[in-house]
Amino acid sequence: MAHPDPIRVAVVGTGSFGRNHLRVYRDLESTGSVILAAAVDSDPARLTAVAAEYGIPGFASVDAMLAAGLGVTAASLCVPTVHHASVGCHLLNAGIDLLIEKPICSSLAEADALIAAAAAGQRILQIGHLERFNPAVTAVYPHLQQPMFFEGHRLSIFTPRSLDVDVVLDLMIHDLDIVLSFVDSHVTDVRAVGLPVLSDKTDIANVRIEFANGCVANITASRVSAERVRKLRFFQPRQYLAIDFAKQELQFIDVSGAASLTPAQMAALAAAESGSHPSAGLSLMKLPVEKKEPLLLEIESFLDAVRTRATPRVTAAQARTVLALALEINIKIAEHAARAGLDRFIRRR
Repeated sequence: MAHPDPIRVAVVGTGSFGRNHLRVYRDLESTGSVILAAAVDSDPARLTAVAAEYGIPGFASVDAMLAAGLGVTAASLCVPTVHHASVGCHLLNAGIDLLIEKPICSSLAEADALIAAAAAGQRILQIGHLERFNPAVTAVYPHLQQPMFFEGHRLSIFTPRSLDVDVVLDLMIHDLDIVLSFVDSHVTDVRAVGLPVLSDKTDIANVRIEFANGCVANITASRVSAERVRKLRFFQPRQYLAIDFAKQELQFIDVSGAASLTPAQMAALAAAESGSHPSAGLSLMKLPVEKKEPLLLEIESFLDAVRTRATPRVTAAQARTVLALALEINIKIAEHAARAGLDRFIRRR
């Protein structure tokens, strides 16, 4: 059924992320709620290919798109992070609601500029922290009590995309966002180590984060791995949950009749997660997860916020908090490298 007032959207930046946004908007056109109206990209060859594939007008700049008078009122911004603030503020000032791929920006000053522009024009500004929309993550929230320890691994094979930022802003920021959304406390201590491997920015990093309530998170991210892994495990009183982001699976282990885990029970947890039968006192369940593409859910949520003027699920203020933590991690990585004398091992380009 056609919507009486479909939202006319544009995708600004049509690289690998932008193409996915184009695909989802085109798929959603069948609902009658949205019209994919334009694409913007500074690369002529890429823009020509996208315009032909989707049968939409392509523009080399935001100004050219605005001048065409297409009635665009919302957009996905998928340009490199270093351009988020300048292009994003331009779109917001033009009265366009915005979904920006994560991270919000590369600096807190830029994030503040985006937040101010959105507030001044009363525009919707949602940040694309995609894993918030992962059905396995959504399934966790009803079971949250008091998470006390997280172990996260986000490993990826090296690709030449997103090399304008380091692995903390590229990959680890997903898990930072999820952990901050789970823990109702503020960060008190950060310790981190990382190294460039195949690029001139940090490609592998590990961080230990401590919160005021005693919760600890240990997170590793790598974009130079031989395998792809996206998992986050955490303990809370008498319970253990394991999220597999890629498979959209959530395992839940309840420790009955014990205030703490014995070494044998700890071993049983590992066996249970690997598929073996857990020992007595442990109840293993795979919680129901209705699998669906996170990007589709994210864009549907954005369009709903545009239509209803409701607060987005991932606000710019939340994304700024995650960015502040990511930048602090990078400072700690640099401090550790200086203390350890790692500069002599880092290849300069």
